[in-house]
Amino acid sequence: MTVTLYKWSIERYHTAIAAGVFDDQPVELLQGDLVVIAPEGTAHAAFSSDAADYLRRLLGDRAQIRDAKPITLPNASEPQPDLAIVKPLGSVYRSHHPYPEDIFWVIEYAQSTLAKDLGQKQQIYAEAGIQEYWVVNLQEFHLRIFRDLQTDQYTSGQYATDLTLTQGTIAPLAFPEIAVEVPRLFS
Repeated sequence: MTVTLYKWSIERYHTAIAAGVFDDQPVELLQGDLVVIAPEGTAHAAFSSDAADYLRRLLGDRAQIRDAKPITLPNASEPQPDLAIVKPLGSVYRSHHPYPEDIFWVIEYAQSTLAKDLGQKQQIYAEAGIQEYWVVNLQEFHLRIFRDLQTDQYTSGQYATDLTLTQGTIAPLAFPEIAVEVPRLFS
């Protein structure tokens, strides 16, 4: 017997949210599937909050830092990344969440969710055209950086570059003049 799963569209997902269906259970939409959002541990919450403050100081008014807020992607996904660094479009975000073209880069903090963040979420972000994706690994205290999206017909939706850093600085693709101190993201 074959089991067929129901796939949610973004529109139906928004309708269910508006009706209060998920008020008592935090979920995100990933490739049409509802996925329960894992609760944040104290380290996860502290590091991501500190990093958001740090990035706000570095970027000033060049970008908006959204903490655990939805982004809307065309692959039936509406994840809630720990940090989304987006264009500062002000009131535009009152009518919709940021779309891929509004997003400079996304950061996920991973402890218990490491496999999902390096697997499914990496794929979702690449397929949606997110130019840069960072995963802060709180198990080994390093930063994984995925960038340089492939655009040919055979490798589209994949990142060509995968860097692992524990020290030094990194310049986001969208802001080459900015030097993000890697240890500041997890110390």
